[in-house]
Amino acid sequence: MTTRVHIDDLADLAGKDLGASSWLEIPQSRIDTFADATDDHQWIHVDPERAEKGPFGGTIAHGFLTLSLFIPMFTELLEVDGVTTKVNYGLNKVRFPAPVPAGSRIRLLAKVADVAEVGGGGVQITVDGTIEVEGGGKPACVLQSVSRFYR
Repeated sequence: MTTRVHIDDLADLAGKDLGASSWLEIPQSRIDTFADATDDHQWIHVDPERAEKGPFGGTIAHGFLTLSLFIPMFTELLEVDGVTTKVNYGLNKVRFPAPVPAGSRIRLLAKVADVAEVGGGGVQITVDGTIEVEGGGKPACVLQSVSRFYR
């Protein structure tokens, strides 16, 4: 479910749990496309036959592919009105505790950790995010993202 708020009311979200995004499938074709885009063709990502005998029992998504999907999943959880520009300001921390097997599904669970006014008519939000694999025991990615919204 999407939380919709005006930029002037973003501070009200500090400490609020935004819930979970819908599930997003990670097919081998998406992993291959990411490998082509980043020139990272390590066999654990793109060689199903070799990966079957590897440490994960099959191909896995790149950690940075999983991380890059934070934005589309996050935009499903939060819509901010009264904004002219949205900026991905960066990350405070990122970890990849568990792999994302090809063909599995992931989703984002997010909580607004902090909200602060910034220069130029902006509001900065810090979000604690956990990307989980359906049926997995550990998260695939744990992160703290910083975004800015400008009036």
